[in-house]
Amino acid sequence: MKRHLFYISENYSFEILRPLQKEILARGGEVKWFVSGNHINLDNFCDNEVILNSAADAVGYKPAACFVPGNHIPRFISGIKVQVFHGLEWKKKGHFQIRGCFDLYCTHGKSTTSRFKLLAKKHGYFDVIETGWPKVDPLFNAIPKQHFSTHKPTILYAPTFSPKLTSASDLFNEIKVLSQSKKYNWLIKFHPKMPMYWVEQYSKLECEHIKVVNSSEINELFQSADILLSDTSSVIGEFSLLGKPIVTYNNSLPGDYLIDIKTPSELSTAIVAALSPSDQLKQAITHYCEELHPFKDGQSSCRIMDAVENIFTNGKLANKRKPLNLFRNFKLRRKLNYWKI
Repeated sequence: MKRHLFYISENYSFEILRPLQKEILARGGEVKWFVSGNHINLDNFCDNEVILNSAADAVGYKPAACFVPGNHIPRFISGIKVQVFHGLEWKKKGHFQIRGCFDLYCTHGKSTTSRFKLLAKKHGYFDVIETGWPKVDPLFNAIPKQHFSTHKPTILYAPTFSPKLTSASDLFNEIKVLSQSKKYNWLIKFHPKMPMYWVEQYSKLECEHIKVVNSSEINELFQSADILLSDTSSVIGEFSLLGKPIVTYNNSLPGDYLIDIKTPSELSTAIVAALSPSDQLKQAITHYCEELHPFKDGQSSCRIMDAVENIFTNGKLANKRKPLNLFRNFKLRRKLNYWKI
């Protein structure tokens, strides 16, 4: 039985990795989870999920493969290091940064695969396989929930937490006014790293047609909403896979698949346009999705495991050794308090 380690540091990791866990278990493999840092709510674990309590336990587990939705994993843990990414939004700073940690990058579609393959050719020590993203395996079958007593159009507002990119401050007053008009139902979902000040401010707006949702199960929210309002959040790519319109505020790289606004005063008009999308906008969304994540079969976890098992059997295509990463690994040793050589 092959051992597999899920190396996580943020609560969003659960939705990303659980479809992959299901696939591993179906193949007769074993999964254990290791939590790095203190951002994880341990209550999110299910009773049948096994948590390793220390870096020493993770090392002693001797995994054959490690799966990481974050940016780093220490060299001293064994196994093939697999980057599965924490979002589809490739526009954010650092998405294409190579940190010397991974043997395999499991990319989502042409928009990321082509660039990572160029980077693989340049660096020579990692493989790139286009597999799709495990998080969206259950997306298309998620069941929408009736969050409100009325059947008005539902807007999902999901801003990023990044101070330079977030719309939470600029759009607050406009969302407050629009919510008071009672034309729409509002679901508000914050990133776990959103400053608590803004979570509290938006929570004060809660009423029969506006709810702040704390659940980590975002696929159901995507299915429940008619449109998405965001900025440069990673949820944009996920939501677009359902073919639904998206309004963004000062998106860092806006495309024709978005209704991007530059000032809060444009929000009301943009929402109206999104709720009655033009044929041109629908076509643009379809094209964007084909480039971003063409897989709609819910089998991305299967493709990831096929790629990993191919490395088990045949080795990597890349023939260079990974860099030692001495400074980065020293920092990780200090963070995890693991000094055994």
